[in-house]
Amino acid sequence: MDITDRCSVNSLRALSDSSPMDGTVRWDPVHSLWNGTMLVGALLAPFHFSLGAFAIFLLMTGGSLLLGHSVGFHRRLIHRSFDCPLWLERCLVWVGTCVGMSGPFWMIRTHDLRDWAQRQKDCHDYLAHRRPMLIDAWWQMHCRLVLDHPPAFDLGAAGRDRFYRFLEVTWMAQQIPIALLLFAVGGWSWLLWGVCARISISVTGHWFIGHLAHRRGPQSWIVNGAGVQAHDVPWAAIPTMGEAWHNNHHAFPGSARIGLYSGQSDWGYAVIQLLERTGLVWNIALPEHLARAKALTRVAPPDEEDASEPISSFQR
Repeated sequence: MDITDRCSVNSLRALSDSSPMDGTVRWDPVHSLWNGTMLVGALLAPFHFSLGAFAIFLLMTGGSLLLGHSVGFHRRLIHRSFDCPLWLERCLVWVGTCVGMSGPFWMIRTHDLRDWAQRQKDCHDYLAHRRPMLIDAWWQMHCRLVLDHPPAFDLGAAGRDRFYRFLEVTWMAQQIPIALLLFAVGGWSWLLWGVCARISISVTGHWFIGHLAHRRGPQSWIVNGAGVQAHDVPWAAIPTMGEAWHNNHHAFPGSARIGLYSGQSDWGYAVIQLLERTGLVWNIALPEHLARAKALTRVAPPDEEDASEPISSFQR
């Protein structure tokens, strides 16, 4: 199997003076007003409750986070942990855009900046989720960090893709046809639950799990030399589609599989396996394909019988 090391930060190019330390946290009006508006709509949703609207909320939230955010944005577009036809990648990325956090380029840059910064000896509190919860919530959902000496970005083929450029400038407008369809079928109840509540819980949940995953919880690995270490958030494994096994992800960032051990639910990887069986996905990167032995220190190995893969296979 020809799989290169996919653990590098793909889009970011560190310059000679790039530093993740010094910078200013500034209010981001676009995302702040968007997230605030969705929150207001979400707070109104319980006053327009119906079983049908709540079912739509659960189905659309789970489906978009699974196919779009976890498989499309994170494991494919950002980490390139599997290969697939361009049409399938675009479909998954469109679903990821419809989650409502932002456009694909913003998602790549935000992820890769944090990924790069956390691998350094130290970084700004914004990038480490180091501040108290309420401050971190305001920073992450309503502000952006402007570094004094930022790195450069090269989005490669994705940055030249006309469809992704279109999604980047219309990411909020992608909700319009969804909202119109939901309103036509179920009125305000379906619109508030299927758009506002869905987006608000996705944005807030993404921040909340990210905050916890860099503060507390179980660890199996330490990334050598990294100033910020990750933790697993076991109770969130199902709602995050496997993304909550964040300590595993820091250890093997290029792996399409994040839930590595027995009992670690990973619906995102299950979807990738299903697509592989249909021939739509191939060249899947797993921990045993990644040269990570020198980068990691094992701190809490599970019992041999509880591991879904031999520990030695991860240390190649």
